[in-house]
Amino acid sequence: MKIVFMGTPEFARGALEALTEAGHEITAVVTQPDKAKGRSKELIPTPVKACALEKGIPVLQPRRIKTPEAVAQLAEYPADVYVVAAFGQILSQEILDMPPLGCLNIHASLLPKYRGASPIQHAILEGEEKTGITVMQMDAGLDTGDMLYKKEIPVEPEDNYQTLHDKLMALGGQAIVEALALLEQGKLTPEKQGEGSGCYASLIGKDMGRIDFSQPAAVIDRKIRALTPWPSAFTDYRGKQLKIWRAAPDYVTNAFGRAPGEVLKVDKDAVTVAAGQGALRILELQLEGKKRMSAHDFLLGVRVTPGERLGQQ
Repeated sequence: MKIVFMGTPEFARGALEALTEAGHEITAVVTQPDKAKGRSKELIPTPVKACALEKGIPVLQPRRIKTPEAVAQLAEYPADVYVVAAFGQILSQEILDMPPLGCLNIHASLLPKYRGASPIQHAILEGEEKTGITVMQMDAGLDTGDMLYKKEIPVEPEDNYQTLHDKLMALGGQAIVEALALLEQGKLTPEKQGEGSGCYASLIGKDMGRIDFSQPAAVIDRKIRALTPWPSAFTDYRGKQLKIWRAAPDYVTNAFGRAPGEVLKVDKDAVTVAAGQGALRILELQLEGKKRMSAHDFLLGVRVTPGERLGQQ
């Protein structure tokens, strides 16, 4: 098939690579403009642009895809279908109607759950036991189009955002290749999402990272995993910010009657603190101004004593 591919981050790069490996002809790639990074303000290409350049695919980077100029430029590239994955701009109805087979979106959740910008993080935050990829026919709404094809995977207890992202990136590539094969054969049956079904996965921000130790230990653990590696979960310790990179609920230690955030015990591999329900074993952390390290290495340089309390500024 002739395809125009629209995407920006690493997640989308996985699908672009899968489509080219499957033998589809990518006539053009549309991605967000390069961004300046670091002190040098050097312009860095998006992961999708870098992939396209490696493969010799033409790249379009409109600041606004809906402008007449951008639409006219897009029309120069023949395509049976447009494939979209985390592009970062909303397509106009004019664009949605351009390819004969429409526009297919690769979404990182089992729709109708977790429409929106941060489905992977929200699946972990909400304690989902499974998630997956939905290939949908795009319409003018936000992730509201008809569902065409799904593939699912379990959310493992140790999964954080990065590990689940990488699994879904690979799964997205598999799903779109399989969905396009079925589309060519006329074997895809659209399924409506339904009015009022599902939920919206709002954008993740840095302010979401502060840990509330009055919450249950299982909820805190999910927050830490959902926000690792960005923006990370954090608390305060001895007047400094303390990032917590890895933890696990402790279902053995008795935390009854203890203040949320109070250090209950310290062993060579963990610091265990009280939560609103249960206790939390902190296994990997980073004190402000220091590097990320295991609790074992952290405790070699910092003496943490039972009775101290995290979360106090």
